[in-house]
Amino acid sequence: MTLFEQILQARGFDQSNREEYLHPDYSKRHDPFLLPDMGKAVERLVVAREKQEKITIYGDYDIDGLTATSVLLDALESFGYRFVSAFIPNRFVEGYGLTVDAVERIAAEGAQLIITVDCGSLSEKEIIRANELGVDVIVTDHHNVAIVQPPAVAVINPKRLLQDNPDKYKDLRLINSADDAPLYPFLDLPGVGVAFKLVQALQTRIDGLPIGHEKWLLDLVALGTVCDVVTLVDENRTHVYWGLEVLKKTRRPGLKALMVVSAVEPSAVNARSLGFALGPRMNAAGRLETAQHALDMLTAREGMLALERAQLLDEMNIARRSEQDSIYKAAILQAEEYRYDRVLVVSHADWSHGIIGIVAAKLLEKYKKPTYVLQELGEVSKGSARSYGGFSAADAIRASDDIITKGGGHKLAAGVTLPTVNIEQFRIRVNEHYHSLNLENQEALLLPREDVTIADYSEVNEALLADLSRMEPFGNGNPEPVLKIADVIVMNTRRMGAEAQHVKLETKDSLGNTLQLLAFNAPDHWFVEPGTYATVWFQPTVNEWNGRRSVEGRLLHLETS
Repeated sequence: MTLFEQILQARGFDQSNREEYLHPDYSKRHDPFLLPDMGKAVERLVVAREKQEKITIYGDYDIDGLTATSVLLDALESFGYRFVSAFIPNRFVEGYGLTVDAVERIAAEGAQLIITVDCGSLSEKEIIRANELGVDVIVTDHHNVAIVQPPAVAVINPKRLLQDNPDKYKDLRLINSADDAPLYPFLDLPGVGVAFKLVQALQTRIDGLPIGHEKWLLDLVALGTVCDVVTLVDENRTHVYWGLEVLKKTRRPGLKALMVVSAVEPSAVNARSLGFALGPRMNAAGRLETAQHALDMLTAREGMLALERAQLLDEMNIARRSEQDSIYKAAILQAEEYRYDRVLVVSHADWSHGIIGIVAAKLLEKYKKPTYVLQELGEVSKGSARSYGGFSAADAIRASDDIITKGGGHKLAAGVTLPTVNIEQFRIRVNEHYHSLNLENQEALLLPREDVTIADYSEVNEALLADLSRMEPFGNGNPEPVLKIADVIVMNTRRMGAEAQHVKLETKDSLGNTLQLLAFNAPDHWFVEPGTYATVWFQPTVNEWNGRRSVEGRLLHLETS
């Protein structure tokens, strides 16, 4: 059995399901009308098309919301809607989701229908206000839902099915459904995925976008799906798999330009390109100024204009990285003061809340602790949290309800707003919550888990990498394969980077085969002396430099023998 076959077997794929995994079948898409309120939404949109009503798509400032907005702008134009515009909230003005002020402005501009994307499920008072002003609302979303739905025409959110049928789903996939009452099989769609299902449903009632032509929207769907870090299984995997093929020959000047400034070769684009090259540049706009810059790039129709907008995003991303590095260094100094806390809470007036979420993730990676990073805005502070394992960032916030202004989110990522004078009390409270959980061995959960243990490097070659590329798209739920090998000898250790923070190890196995292993921002104990024997966990990669290709490894973990 080849190493590739061993990896597939370790993932649970055999002759019965391997082909479906390696080549997802787009024709097996799920019926969009199994999603809650889809029929109601379509009927309302049929009326809007007949009357040529003015429609506003209310998006979000992250990539999921931006791509979902673009999907609907593109599709509704194809369907013949003539008066459609988009509203993208500003992180620093409106914040996340619908606001009463924004709804009132949209109504004053004459909108008769608002379609939300990637938000709206908990916006009861805002939707009530829209109704008072004579504006109907269709919600398309994938976040947490209310027990009682807001008074919208339709609330299309897959999570409603989980709330109503908790015993029929496991890991957001259908495991038990009565034949007489079919349910939507997969609930982990991102916001752009839900918007795309609305497009598929509209195709059954309105001419203009023939069945099959909606595939040209999959470049946007793939981008939003990967960057929102939903699980890349089931319909998400299908959308990203085929979306990457569309992206290689995309018709969108904006995405073509973004790949140019990101140094992404279209023929080689993969999920990693979306998550680490295209995505950060788009997100930089909303983190520093307004995400409208990113939407303008996505919807640009002329090549030079698209390139100008993509270059602006690239410049903003450089500025974002510089500011992020500055905040991160300052946050480390503060984190050292609380190094004995199980949960880190750090804050400062100069840390932009558009960037602190990334800093929280980097602090978690460094200290292996759940982390809250806050910006002090005078009497009020806003923060972002990142967590892992058994500690829910959102639950800890809810356990502090009496000392915060508002907050919520998910287990692994959350946001909080609180009086600045309560930060110390909040620090105490979230640490008390951590201790109440009696968690054990949490740091072990951050260690990589190997798919296969190999005896030597003999099969770590270009042929293996070609096979592994067939397992794309990689991401949440389908990570890049990890290999483990014991008792390799470190032949050479090379420090790299402006602060010597990166390491490249030349390692040799028992048969004399060598492999270079590279780690960015490596912990101190990975800078081992030549002659050291080690067990390493790594992901095979290709290094291309000056026209030369070589196989090396992305070092994930190291233990000396």
